[in-house]
Amino acid sequence: MTLPFLLSAGTGFWDKFQDAINILTGPAYFVTLATIVFVLMIVTYKFWTKPPIAIFLLVAFCAFYFGSMANKDYRATVTKPDNVPITIMVLSVMVCIWITFRRAAINDTRSAAGQPYLEEDKDDKVLVWPDLVYTELICLIAATALLTIWAIIAKAPLEQPASPAYAPNPAKAPWYFLGLQEMLVYFDPWMAGVVYPGLIIVGLCAIPFLDTNPKGNGYYTLKERPFAISTFLFGFLILWVVLIFFGTFLRGPNWSFFGLYEAWDPHKPEALNNVDVSNLWWNVIRGRSRPTQDNNPIAVLPFWLVREWFGIVLVFGYFLITPAVLKATVFKRMYENMGGIRYTIMVILLLFMAMMPLKMVLRWLFNMKYFVYLPEFNANL
Repeated sequence: MTLPFLLSAGTGFWDKFQDAINILTGPAYFVTLATIVFVLMIVTYKFWTKPPIAIFLLVAFCAFYFGSMANKDYRATVTKPDNVPITIMVLSVMVCIWITFRRAAINDTRSAAGQPYLEEDKDDKVLVWPDLVYTELICLIAATALLTIWAIIAKAPLEQPASPAYAPNPAKAPWYFLGLQEMLVYFDPWMAGVVYPGLIIVGLCAIPFLDTNPKGNGYYTLKERPFAISTFLFGFLILWVVLIFFGTFLRGPNWSFFGLYEAWDPHKPEALNNVDVSNLWWNVIRGRSRPTQDNNPIAVLPFWLVREWFGIVLVFGYFLITPAVLKATVFKRMYENMGGIRYTIMVILLLFMAMMPLKMVLRWLFNMKYFVYLPEFNANL
């Protein structure tokens, strides 16, 4: 009943609503709102995981998500064969997050009341044969049937053979690489394609060695592991799932940002006046051009070091001073429990993770490109 009412409003309320959504789905606003929702999800997990509240939130989301099909530009983006799995991914992530947080809320409530955890009240051990094999067989048959029906109904998004004479606009990677493709906007290829993926793998492998807290092992809880769970989910939801959503629904021709209801115009103007930290220091603060090989104010030092000294100091201060400050303040107890080596490794990994949203926000708000610009060595940061 709501959708016909909105449509009947013509160019009034419906257009204003679409304009507001287009603004809110801008990258800076979207990430800010997503972070606020993430914090509320962590803080109020005992409230929103209640089945009536969760059902209401899911119905409201589906009404907005699928009701927006009335807009032809939104419908053209969401119903693309390549993008249909992303809709399934978004819904499945929501359901899985609710299941885990609901069990954590129940366990934390039971623990506060002196009752055993849910996992302790029942014997959920099953035999591999026949119980587990039968379950896997049924799931295999159901998944095969679903994929077969899907392949019959929806056409496979096959395009023409690759040709140097034709490049799609936008040229997008498969959905599981869209997060990396989004990172390439803010970092050099060696950072986005090598360093960050390597740090993700190393960081995940290092978790059992860095986090030796025995609590939360074998049962769902949030109360006993708030920092570990919040940090992991922030990296997964905000710094990965959101980037996939960006690349799927908000990145259009020329890899420009478009609002959720905005038509993908390949001629949309984009500001390209990105600046580096060295630009701010020399051009804005000092009011002169950046040093070059022939115009080096300190001849005894390489001109690239003179040019980028301010950015280099900022980066070294970020990785050297911040751990010491955190050790003396919010991470004081964690440092005492972990020791110097494990604490240092953990903080360095956290700082690299925090650099990603920091670099993204600086790009969106101030057109900041690089902290350190070293084309002489192909090592920009």
